[in-house]
Amino acid sequence: MWRILTTIFFVSLLANSLSASKLQPGYNPKEYMELLSFQLSQFHKQDSLYPDSMHYHNFKEVYKSPEMGLLNQWSLWIGADSVAVISIRGTIANSTSWLANFYAGMIPAKGQLILAPGDTFNYHFADDSKAAVHTGWTLATAYLMRDMLPHIDSCYKKGITNFIVSGHSQGGAIAFLVTACLYDYQKNNKIASDLRFKTYCSAAPKPGNLYFAYEYENMTRNGWAFNVVNSADWVPETPITIQTTKDINKTNPLINAKAGIRKQKFPANLFVMHIFNRLQKTPYKAMRQYRKYLGGFAGKLVRKNLVNFQSPDYLNSSDYVRTGTTIVLLADKKYYDLFPDSKTKIFVHHFYEPYLYLAAKRL
Repeated sequence: MWRILTTIFFVSLLANSLSASKLQPGYNPKEYMELLSFQLSQFHKQDSLYPDSMHYHNFKEVYKSPEMGLLNQWSLWIGADSVAVISIRGTIANSTSWLANFYAGMIPAKGQLILAPGDTFNYHFADDSKAAVHTGWTLATAYLMRDMLPHIDSCYKKGITNFIVSGHSQGGAIAFLVTACLYDYQKNNKIASDLRFKTYCSAAPKPGNLYFAYEYENMTRNGWAFNVVNSADWVPETPITIQTTKDINKTNPLINAKAGIRKQKFPANLFVMHIFNRLQKTPYKAMRQYRKYLGGFAGKLVRKNLVNFQSPDYLNSSDYVRTGTTIVLLADKKYYDLFPDSKTKIFVHHFYEPYLYLAAKRL
């Protein structure tokens, strides 16, 4: 309990951090820690581990969405200095909520999801045809975005142009895609061009492949988006990455590998070709299994919850990568003394307390 009280002390120092100044680029640990407090206020009001002293009054919660899609939810907070926070909820203790994570077949980063007959979500997270993203979190984004847009427009009409997009865990994964969606809407004049977005993805898993990451990092460059990771946390290491030769840029030394091997002298050419084929086949086989179960099979489970949803075509890829400008909260010996590894408490390094503890050390 003393660790919680210590964390409360650190976070209580931040009560005016966001509302004291206009939105600025760059990672700000005080800003990040207060954003985590929104998650606590929003989703853990009845949790005895996080008492009311953790809840902030500088920002007022003006809207909380109903649960939608695969039990996704977000809330809108407005600060005294006219900074708005879009706070996206993470996974909850419900199998439907977890299904959004397991639905990890990859789909193109631009395309459409058919949520129901006559109800299509068109999305464009990246221009590159090689860019790919996570199906489950794209589906969550589809439901959340259409609920967010009227509230963003309402804020803009009131003179609010600065927004922070934030989320912890699954909420952070969705925040990547929400951010990319908002930038695309700006580029295509669907929302005002003078809106400014800053993003904090916290404890987030990997949202897509390298080509999505390239574009996301470019669109949010110069200090407007961060991926905050506890080095002891396993969640940011997921989904499992399987890279094949098809996931590499077209200009690479593997293009002519077989032709080069055939030119080698017998029997060396046969031996090397055998090794090359084995090395290629293993990741391809694993990738097909992931596509089968985390795409096709998971999609069938999703349709039991969203009966009118039409599963998309999944890509032959599972090349997930860490995305965004990463802020590493490095776990040291003292940290492990406070939060020891455990075979049973698998989220010991993932919840708010260890993240707040490590973030406070950077103040």
